[in-house]
Amino acid sequence: MIAVVINVLAIIFGCALGLFLKRGIPESMSDALMKGLGLCTLIIGIQGAIKEQNIILLIIAVVAGIFIGELKDWDGNVNRSVKNILVKLHATGDSQKIAEAFVTACLVMNVGAMVIVGSLNAGLSKDYAMLYTKSLLDFISGIMLGATLGIGVMGAAVFTFVFQGAIVVFSSYIAPYMSTGLIAEINCTGCLMIVAIGLNMLNLTQLKVINFLPSLLIVPVLFVIKNALGCL
Repeated sequence: MIAVVINVLAIIFGCALGLFLKRGIPESMSDALMKGLGLCTLIIGIQGAIKEQNIILLIIAVVAGIFIGELKDWDGNVNRSVKNILVKLHATGDSQKIAEAFVTACLVMNVGAMVIVGSLNAGLSKDYAMLYTKSLLDFISGIMLGATLGIGVMGAAVFTFVFQGAIVVFSSYIAPYMSTGLIAEINCTGCLMIVAIGLNMLNLTQLKVINFLPSLLIVPVLFVIKNALGCL
């Protein structure tokens, strides 16, 4: 778990540095930086999404995921939860922007084969090299995201600890099911959401990306069905 803890600390310190730098950035420059980061986010998402080898599975997963997200109002529930937390902490802020910053940071920092493979390597063989590399990348991302999106990025540290920590702890049970194909499908689906985030950051769309998240849970189910039936 030491590599996961280092990764979490990298996010916290990176975000804290970004928040500190944000104080001295004029609003006009902050807007320009947001657009630039939006373009970078869009490219990251596109590079990952175009690797999709099974477009039908992706379409079904995304459509079904959005249906569940909209039906259960994941976006509204997350925003209300953030608002309640702010009230309890007697803090101020736009709950929607904080929630969006949290989801953006979680996806950017936790989508990709490096996350799953690195965590499995850490749990199975005590090989921390990949997670240490990811920690450096997340430190840099934390600075940029913290400076542009704000305090909500800090929440990604908690998610990273829970998500990566769970993979490390249960690696011996998870590994047999995490084939290269499944990891690729999860990655492509997540990258599609990163594309949506990039479009939102550029103010080209107002997509409720939080409502897309159930798609990531549906992908493994569809993948198992695909292999069992030889369809999709």
